[in-house]
Amino acid sequence: MSGVWVFKNNGVMQLVENLSDGHCDNGRRSASCKKKVLVYLPTGQVVSSYTCLEQILRGLGWERYYGGDNDLFQFHKHSSIDLISLPKDYAKFNSVYMYDIVVKNPNVFHVRGI
Repeated sequence: MSGVWVFKNNGVMQLVENLSDGHCDNGRRSASCKKKVLVYLPTGQVVSSYTCLEQILRGLGWERYYGGDNDLFQFHKHSSIDLISLPKDYAKFNSVYMYDIVVKNPNVFHVRGI
């Protein structure tokens, strides 16, 4: 994964991934170019929508957070200072957001290439 960190006007930085960094050639996908999916380990379920993800996160003690940016879908946990911030548009949900969820929920989620 490569890209550029971009600072937005509101002070938030975002990694803009560069998918054409030379790892994919002749229309074939190498390991670094595979599409990534978020997997809920207890069931092996692939998270395919925010509805699905929200249901799992609620079961883990996360709650929707409405006090932040309206362009983000956010969750917080009363027992920690962690905040999960996701783009409202699920089509923009990429590996950066998936790994954030994995780090904040150890041994519960995994990111896999398909």
